Amino acid sequence: MTLCPFQMSTATENGTGGNRSSEKTYKKTTSSALKGAIQLGIGYTVGNLTSKPDRDVLMQDFYVVESVFLPSEGSNLTPAHHYPDFRFKTYAPLAFRYFRDLFGIKPDDYLYSLVNEPLIELVNPGASGSLFYLTSDDEFIIKTVQHKEAKFLQRLLPGYYMNLNQNPRTLLPKFYGLYCIQSGGINIRLVVMNNVLPRSVKMHYKYDLKGSTYKRRASRKEREKACPTYKDLDFQDMHEEGLYFDAETYNNLMKTLQRDCRVLESFKIMDYSLLLGVHVLDHREGGEQGQAGGDGRRPVAQRVLYSTAMESIQGDGKAAEALTTDDTMGGIPARTHKDEKLLIYLGIIDILQSYRFIKKLEHSWKALVYDGDSVSVHRPGFYASRFLKFMSTRVFRKTQPIRFSPSKRTRTSIPALKSCSQEILSSQADERNEEDRRDRLVGARSLASLDGQGTQNKSLTDQHLFQSKGSGSENPISVSVKKFIYIFNPFPSEYEKKKCAFNRMSPFFVFFVFHDKEILL
Repeated sequence: MTLCPFQMSTATENGTGGNRSSEKTYKKTTSSALKGAIQLGIGYTVGNLTSKPDRDVLMQDFYVVESVFLPSEGSNLTPAHHYPDFRFKTYAPLAFRYFRDLFGIKPDDYLYSLVNEPLIELVNPGASGSLFYLTSDDEFIIKTVQHKEAKFLQRLLPGYYMNLNQNPRTLLPKFYGLYCIQSGGINIRLVVMNNVLPRSVKMHYKYDLKGSTYKRRASRKEREKACPTYKDLDFQDMHEEGLYFDAETYNNLMKTLQRDCRVLESFKIMDYSLLLGVHVLDHREGGEQGQAGGDGRRPVAQRVLYSTAMESIQGDGKAAEALTTDDTMGGIPARTHKDEKLLIYLGIIDILQSYRFIKKLEHSWKALVYDGDSVSVHRPGFYASRFLKFMSTRVFRKTQPIRFSPSKRTRTSIPALKSCSQEILSSQADERNEEDRRDRLVGARSLASLDGQGTQNKSLTDQHLFQSKGSGSENPISVSVKKFIYIFNPFPSEYEKKKCAFNRMSPFFVFFVFHDKEILL
């Protein structure tokens, strides 16, 4: 199996490293200049924010925009730098400070991750055309966003604030800051988020899942990449049986997804995806883990609360210092149908797409040409239902608990038990019949003295029925018993009736005895 590490390029701290001729540009701004401006701007704004006292977040705080100009020669408030002059804007600084505090991110840690160490550029992580930068400690991702996405996130902040207060354990993106860099008439907007796929763990498979089927297959160009991002139809081909979790993990995961989809539907958000990374434990290589520690001055394990996949679905709010040092490395244990051990890393991404006029027009046009229910763009309610159905039936499955399953032998043992019990009952009935027969044989002594028709059989009974072989009262009596047949007696006398009633015999029958058989009474 081909391993899938991220392709990365690292620039030096002063932004001059690397080959400028092959350096990527974004809106006519080189990547090194952009990274330098990001670190200068965030360093200034976050440091300046620490001087402001903590207080409750008010509604107007969500719409505040702070701006600072950073000339290349420096000023009384800003340091000098060798990048072009730029203006750095910070959106809702107090609100985002509250979000960072909610996840246990201290200002010093935030600054150290984003400013003190070089940013790592992720090469071609997606098809959106955005640039992605990863911090050296694997904590945060900085993504460039469009103007409409930044504006939508700003409008979303009050509801986002309410949702995080109610439930910080979520698979939704965790936004830690929204910024804008203005230089030479160009606006570059950035958002700082949590990192879903840790760089310290190799992802053998990576998927972008929406729950739709129309054109949801990775292109040939994408498949040729060292770490391709597959889509829904690819997942069904490669994992036809889905991924199996234990019952508790499956229930927690689906409960979290249902809650998050309900929130997105209330915000009229659709066209989001589930970013799914699969690490195969059987393919783990020595020295693979823990290589993303920068210069080694800080631990590799993430410190942010609810930052790992496992914490996002069942975190209990433990201290921020709790480190994921176990074998799961923050991933969710899972298995394939072949019992292959996996670690799953996942999160909902691309939530800054609202179902507005352009999206409605796109859905209407595609619905005329293709199946409207199979296209990606759809109204939020239907999109959430289709998304959840696909995840719960095709992607994630519950491992059935081991229960007693009766085999053929076990299933046939039930009538066997019945027949056995019937044999026991029949043997007990035979014993009772044998006792009744003994009583009848003992009572046959009285037949010798019966009146009427019974007198014809008196000598036969006295002569052949009983022959005592011992007179001692302590010893059992050995009786020679003859086989006999019953003759019906239609007119028994009163004496016969009483005698037969005492010996539990029918007065209407007389015994005719044949050859001997000896028993003990």
